[in-house]
Amino acid sequence: MSSQQHIAARPSLAGLGVYVPGRPVEEVQRELGLARIIKLASNENPFGCPPAAREAMIQEMGQCALYPESSAPALAERIARHWGVDVERVFLGNGSDEIIGLLTRTYVQPGDEVVVADPTFSRYEQNVIIDGGVPVKVPCVDGVHDLDAMLRAVGPRTRMVFVCNPNNPTGTIVGAEALRRFIEAVPANVIVVVDEAYYEYVTASDYLQTVPLLDTHPNLIILRTFSKIYGLAALRIGYGLMHPAIIAELHKVRGPFNTNRLAQAAALAALDDAEWVRRCREANAEGLAYLAQAAAALGLSSYPSQGNFILIHLPTSGTEVGQRLLMQGVIVRPGEQLGIPNSIRVTVGTPEENQAFVEALRRAL
Repeated sequence: MSSQQHIAARPSLAGLGVYVPGRPVEEVQRELGLARIIKLASNENPFGCPPAAREAMIQEMGQCALYPESSAPALAERIARHWGVDVERVFLGNGSDEIIGLLTRTYVQPGDEVVVADPTFSRYEQNVIIDGGVPVKVPCVDGVHDLDAMLRAVGPRTRMVFVCNPNNPTGTIVGAEALRRFIEAVPANVIVVVDEAYYEYVTASDYLQTVPLLDTHPNLIILRTFSKIYGLAALRIGYGLMHPAIIAELHKVRGPFNTNRLAQAAALAALDDAEWVRRCREANAEGLAYLAQAAAALGLSSYPSQGNFILIHLPTSGTEVGQRLLMQGVIVRPGEQLGIPNSIRVTVGTPEENQAFVEALRRAL
């Protein structure tokens, strides 16, 4: 065999793009030589993680030579008590992103269909394609999931539907009653995944509490994460609440030590800090209001967000404006990377970072 001969990958990977994350601070500093970088591109918590989580990681460092408990039983038990569910309903993942991949690997066969909104978190579509499935994309209306159209898109080959609530990248939510009707209407043989990565940031009253529906809807899966309001993004730990029968299947395909010791310890400590969550939620709501008002003052519109980010519409390319912001040391996500041209997605930062972004945006326009 010639050393130059191409070794073919799985056919489902043909034409599949690579996930593009927000650019790291270190990379931009090296490239531009700037002392100060403000990263508002990856929906991270600008206030970091709870002090108790940091202390828990320090205490756990002495155990780093040992493998963690495979299913994170202490953390699973704590999550179960936190939400009032049986521990058998809790599944831990290397970020909730890993659980998305495990779900498609477990339940999606070549040719199966999976219904998703458009635009929404790109990893749904990517994982479906990787596993040979067919993503059925249903356009959002004013940045909001069109649940009626998504329900109409469910057919005999549908295996799964994803609802991102709040939706990334638009930040919008669907109404509580509309989502309840949707979950009840989806056939029982179709898995309904409600991704609530930004759950703790929501302040709207018209938001469905999905956990009580687990008992009556065995096909419902709720995804949550410690990467956002708990500030543990680097540790990669999230969880799903779902029927034990689904968890039994996921255990067959997950890696044996998919969540590490430091992540388990930090998440266990973070979950107890309700005051941290409250303070971060309030600061985020104030930041969202400030950014929306500042955008409006510049003649720009934005979607009403319940996440820790805001999508701002522009009269020109988001890529171009993003580059002008980058040259000023401010990193945002261009909408062209997210399926929404002429926009930028901006993470809510500290008050000082938000003000610096607005000033930089004014110059960039």
